[in-house]
Amino acid sequence: MKQVAVQGAQVVGRIAALLRIISRKPEGAALVEVVRESGLTRPTVHRLLTSLAAEGLLDHDGGTGNWVLGPEALLMGSVAAARFPVEDIARPSLRRLAEETGESAFFSVRRGGETVCLLREEGPFPIRSFVLHEGVRFPLGVASAGNAIMAFLPKTEQEEILARWDEHAGTFAPAHPVSLVRDNLALTNHNGYSVNPGLVLEGSWGMGAAVFDTQGRPAWALSLTGIEPRFRKERQEFLGRLLLEEAHQITGKLQNTRK
Repeated sequence: MKQVAVQGAQVVGRIAALLRIISRKPEGAALVEVVRESGLTRPTVHRLLTSLAAEGLLDHDGGTGNWVLGPEALLMGSVAAARFPVEDIARPSLRRLAEETGESAFFSVRRGGETVCLLREEGPFPIRSFVLHEGVRFPLGVASAGNAIMAFLPKTEQEEILARWDEHAGTFAPAHPVSLVRDNLALTNHNGYSVNPGLVLEGSWGMGAAVFDTQGRPAWALSLTGIEPRFRKERQEFLGRLLLEEAHQITGKLQNTRK
């Protein structure tokens, strides 16, 4: 019986990993991409994707050949959204940030060791950074949202992540050495907001502020992204103040919904 349980858990883990890979981009992912990122064999990936499609959780786009999320995933997401009304609560703040700053504003959630972008609002400034969009995932400590959240985690939890940093950060590790991450976390904790000086993509800057749950833990983050000249030192205090004001408002509203 124990062996069956382990095997079942392994299948569930594989399916969850495949769904995460495919949901990162609206256009989905090609089979070769899913195989490469999952580390599974091609026959195993194809069998699991086909099974998920039969259940309506995935579709196979005949035009592009990509695997994309299916109608059942939409229905599940709609039910989850009703339980966690973050869009209704966070969207007004995103609009205010985008309008007042001109930049692209985002709302991200922590999922284990990652942040996942949930919402986006574009500002009127015509030149944008396209590093971040709905569904994009980054390891905690990477990008402005992940830095803002990790900076307010308990020290013991931070150290657990930093102790296996190369494994945790993956391909982002070379541009995010542990010493730099530690400095950024300390500065974020001091200022209240994070600054990503083009570490994910050269020339694309970001700033973030954590949003807290009823236990006072950082569970979400607001962020702004744009080109480097729009995030120079003399403007960072202004952007940081706006982020903190809106993050505080969202924190209060989210906590009230849990009462």
